Parts: sequence; structure tokens; C-alpha cells
Amino acid sequence: MKKHGILHAQLNRIIAAMGHGDMLVIGDSGLPIPHGKEVVDLALAGGILSFGQVLTQILRELCVEKVYVARETREYSPQIQSIIEGSIAGIQMQTVNHEQFKEITRETTNITFVRTGEQTPFSNIILVSGVTF
Repeated sequence: MKKHGILHAQLNRIIAAMGHGDMLVIGDSGLPIPHGKEVVDLALAGGILSFGQVLTQILRELCVEKVYVARETREYSPQIQSIIEGSIAGIQMQTVNHEQFKEITRETTNITFVRTGEQTPFSNIILVSGVTF
């Protein structure tokens, strides 16, 4: 049995298999997920697991070089924006409008989704994998 870090077997497999430039989306419970894309569903109930809890754990395991965040997050969910900014120190953040965010998720082939139980608008982020060397 694994002693530390993420215990979810599917999520562990995905993170371990990610290469440079691959994308992992952490989304709220309402983010549309394109058909055919792999999803790790961590939504147990409204608010469980939260966006912040999931982001924190994933950032402990995944080397991230860049993130995409919807511009609307700052206006409609400043508490989520604060969680993001507090979590990604030293990582490049690119803001796009929410429609562009969803377009990236639809058009990217090397992308996987993690669905949380978060029910705060615009609680979504795209993590772009970096390299550790």
C-alpha cells in the first residue's frame, strides 16, 4: 500500500504517465468534459472534494510549467483566484476567457480531466506539465 501522496490509483497512473506539455484539467462539478476524454471523478457531493484540496495535492506530485485560468474567475470567484495564485507561485499563469478555456479543453488531444465536487463558478484550471530536469 502506498504510504504518502495521492492514493487514488487512476490519478496516480495519469500523473506518472504525463510528459512535457501534457495537460491536466481540474474542474468544478459543472465544467463540460468532451466526450471520449479520460475523467477522474472525485466529486462525492457538493463541495466534496473541493477545488482547493484537489489542486493542492496534485501540485505536490506534478511538475507544472504553466497554467491556464479563465479571466472570469477573478471577478466571479475571487476566493478561488486567491487559492490559485497562492498555490502556483513561480508558475506562469495565462488568463483566457471562459469560452477560450473550454475550447482548449475540446481541441487538445493530450489532456485529462479531474472533476471535483466544487460548486463555485469558474473553479477550473489547466495544468501544463513541465519537466524536472
